[in-house]
Amino acid sequence: MHGAPKRAADDPAVDATDEQAAADQAQPEPDPRIAELEQAYEERTNDLKRLQAEYVNYKRRVDRDRDLARVAGVEAVVADLLPVLDDLRTARQHEELSGGFKLLAEELEKVAGKYGLEAYGAKDEPFDPQLHDALMQAPVPGSGEPTLLDVMQVGYRLKGRVLRPARVAVGMPTGESDAG
Repeated sequence: MHGAPKRAADDPAVDATDEQAAADQAQPEPDPRIAELEQAYEERTNDLKRLQAEYVNYKRRVDRDRDLARVAGVEAVVADLLPVLDDLRTARQHEELSGGFKLLAEELEKVAGKYGLEAYGAKDEPFDPQLHDALMQAPVPGSGEPTLLDVMQVGYRLKGRVLRPARVAVGMPTGESDAG
């Protein structure tokens, strides 16, 4: 036992030399093929990221265009229905709607409202040249803002956008009081 050989693990000098040799073996010369592969990997990754970004932008454009086409289609159909809605309004004012025709008119107006169509323009509303088409004006005693004296044809908005302005008669204040 005396003469038992010394193990390498017990000798610190041998241990450090072995570690250095193992580190040298673990760090071989860089292979040019690996560098090429890493570069190709980076290029493909960047290509994939670019394609993914292009796809997201394309999808966003398609969704936006689809929504615009849908809105334009609804707007075109609703604009074609405006004369029918005018006729129904006139028939209602003259109490000519009854029975099945009344139900049909109400259903048609409900469907138009479902798509965001709303009629506007009523007597005594303030005049707004963005919303109203003044066909005539008349002086009215008093001061203040011009108001609607009469509505010859109601206006229509579709989701806040004016499809047709209301055609109106406007009362223009003269600045004089009506007390006399």
